Amino acid sequence: MEDRFSGKVVLITGGGSGLGRSAAVRVAAEGARLALVDVSEQGLADTAAAVEKAAPGTEVLRITADVSSEPDTRRYVSATVEAYGRIDGFFNNAGIEGKQNLTEDFGSDEFDRVVSINLRGVFLGLKYVLPVMKGQGSGSVVNTASVGGIRGVGNQSGYAAAKHGVVGLTRNSGVEYGQFGVSVKAIAPGAIMTPMVEASLKQIDADNWEKAGEAFVSVNPMKRFGRPEEVGNLVAFLLSEESGFINATVIPIDGGQSEQY
Repeated sequence: MEDRFSGKVVLITGGGSGLGRSAAVRVAAEGARLALVDVSEQGLADTAAAVEKAAPGTEVLRITADVSSEPDTRRYVSATVEAYGRIDGFFNNAGIEGKQNLTEDFGSDEFDRVVSINLRGVFLGLKYVLPVMKGQGSGSVVNTASVGGIRGVGNQSGYAAAKHGVVGLTRNSGVEYGQFGVSVKAIAPGAIMTPMVEASLKQIDADNWEKAGEAFVSVNPMKRFGRPEEVGNLVAFLLSEESGFINATVIPIDGGQSEQY
């Protein structure tokens, strides 16, 4: 395994499960020091254990925080800088699936909740991490958007609106901060088998969610779910110096799903 992250500090939100955990394990195996943020203390502990198994001795700072809270965001960024002195990579990843309903039936409070975490949380992360990277004259940010951020998805008004917003923030921030040696890009995952996707499938059919999953991936050219480690591999590349000239853009990782519409 390469040591692309030897001496580097990587901050990951949503680090307690799913894509955040997969990325943490991958960059740790390549030498990164980690700061992991999540609302779940248990999730953070489980990720730290997975990191220790994959890369024994990795430095892991665990921070319990709500990414939609500005004080919490200031705190997790400050704690990372205080512990390590810098932030080289930021996987701005925390998010929720939200409930599924037609737009006319989508609750206003639910809309606000989904947008607060999935969009405001990404904005706040950028707001407080980008100045750190600007001051260093270097850094790489990867925001988690979605296939639902580059095309329409039925019954998910809040999620689609938030993820389209993440795409806009990514392009805007990349244009603003490229001059300071900082690149900002987004990934647009399709159906990746994570706890969040499982929860979405259970909204479709709680008793036969596996069957709902089969129907969901039948429209994908590759006829399968993506694996979290496949996303972790992409995130590791995008956080590394090898991707330094990729900026202000969105990269699908969806098995070709977005080309089917």
